[in-house]
Amino acid sequence: MNPPETIAVEDFLRPPERTGASISPDGTRIAFLAPWKNRLNVWIEDLDPADGEVPEPRCVTADETRTVQDYRWTHDPRWMLYLQDDGGDENWHVYRIDVDDPDAAAVDLTPFPGSRVLDLVQPPARPGTAIVQLTGRVSAAIELHELDIATGELTLLSGAPETASDDGDYVKSSHHVGDGTLLVEQLNADGDIELLRSTGSGPPRRITTFDGSDLPLGLYPFEVTPDGTGLWVGSNRGTDRTRLVRVDLATGEETEVDSHPSFDLDTRALVLGHLPRPLIRHRRTGELLGVRYLGERQVIHALDPHFAEVLPQLEALSDGDPATISSDRDGRRWIVSFTHDREPGVTWLYDHATGESRLLFRPNPHLDPDTLAPTTPVTITARDGLTLPSYLTLPVGVEPSALPMVLLVHGGPWVRDAWGMDRSVQVLANRGYAVLQVNFRGSSGFGKAHMKAAIGEFAGKMHDDLLDAVDWAVEQGYADPDRVGIFGGSYGGYATLVGVSFTPDRFAAAVEYVGISDLSTFMRSVPEFARPGLRMNWYRYVGDPDDPEEEADMITRSPISRADDIRTPLMVV
Repeated sequence: MNPPETIAVEDFLRPPERTGASISPDGTRIAFLAPWKNRLNVWIEDLDPADGEVPEPRCVTADETRTVQDYRWTHDPRWMLYLQDDGGDENWHVYRIDVDDPDAAAVDLTPFPGSRVLDLVQPPARPGTAIVQLTGRVSAAIELHELDIATGELTLLSGAPETASDDGDYVKSSHHVGDGTLLVEQLNADGDIELLRSTGSGPPRRITTFDGSDLPLGLYPFEVTPDGTGLWVGSNRGTDRTRLVRVDLATGEETEVDSHPSFDLDTRALVLGHLPRPLIRHRRTGELLGVRYLGERQVIHALDPHFAEVLPQLEALSDGDPATISSDRDGRRWIVSFTHDREPGVTWLYDHATGESRLLFRPNPHLDPDTLAPTTPVTITARDGLTLPSYLTLPVGVEPSALPMVLLVHGGPWVRDAWGMDRSVQVLANRGYAVLQVNFRGSSGFGKAHMKAAIGEFAGKMHDDLLDAVDWAVEQGYADPDRVGIFGGSYGGYATLVGVSFTPDRFAAAVEYVGISDLSTFMRSVPEFARPGLRMNWYRYVGDPDDPEEEADMITRSPISRADDIRTPLMVV
């Protein structure tokens, strides 16, 4: 067996040549992100150039300091919207560009100093407008504005509530339903989620309440139905799995729309905004086309007859999983990119009227997928019998026996590892390491019992799960027990620090970045306006730092309390 040549780290980290493609509403052009002055900007390219002409893409944004991460076509193909902050301050503003005028400068449509756009929705029933949810324009209150995209005029919608009230209620988000009606997602003093409806006359009316302990990050998806009478949300009320339901906005009645017998809705986009949303909707009508679920791999349920014909044709274009999907307003032309463990982001154009398809681009043509390491789903059983869905990546061209191994711990912890390309994994595998990614208890996406098994188990059973996974890899013969490292960021950084301080003899090396060394200090450092949002996650799972008994327990579960026990070579980034 011959291992492949070592690939430079810079080659793995090189910006994609193209990525993030979507089709214009009229189906004549595509937009995509590509480098301009070392930053990803939005480019436009004609799909149907005149005979004999080669399509010439042109850059329509000009940001030299920050990569554009989120752009949107509008109902009028002339206008495009994108979100950008100022040099990394994360105060996102909405900008408009005129794609037909290459000399026109981008226009800031939310020019309020210190404000931050939280959400941007283009309601199908009101073409030419967008509903902008923002905070910080005047105070911490969440405001809703209707934006006229062509003129830039903003209309403040009535009933924008304060973020926090005197009785402990905390507004997570507000949404415009139509006809002056607002839908408010509110966290009450007990940490449960209330849906309130406000018509501007009288106090808001509570529609229904969800158990906050079942939904540590809130309701997701959270999308108003096209007719404005219902709300599509992910719910696990009365079941272990998260399914799609419709909540009637008049009665609060919950009706199942779709479910999978074994998998949860794929809700990762709530935390990882670059991932596709779980609901696939018709561009023109807003009706539901399909729903994404995620187990070892993705499964899409088609709920629309036309999309049920299109979906198999899209899936046949790659052995990966469909990621971003967009179509023209008639559902004829489609663009699809794919998640893949070795060749992510490959993007195709498909014409359903003709059945023809063509490859548009590979984002990273300099990387040969045959030299990269495949990622395989594996199932590990914890010492108490809990199933730990995991992913194992083995280096190419190396005997898979007694390998050096890195335990890569995901952040959150209310998120999950999934099949797909991870550049850190590939860098390590290319250098001869096995890499193990474990969906320990507390990870989302595997039912609420799996998630709630982490309550009170920071540095406890959550850490035992990681140790059990390492033992499994050793017992299977993949890993050398004396050459196991641990690596992670955020919660994964905390888990790394726990690994080297609570079990200093288990790991040969460790790297952590932006990890938590002191749980109580971390929770106190959360800005005051956002602290109520911790009620349904950190307070439930870890404790209240203002309660002396719970704070003492938090300290015992903090790596800083055992810093003197660390003997493992440790890099802190």
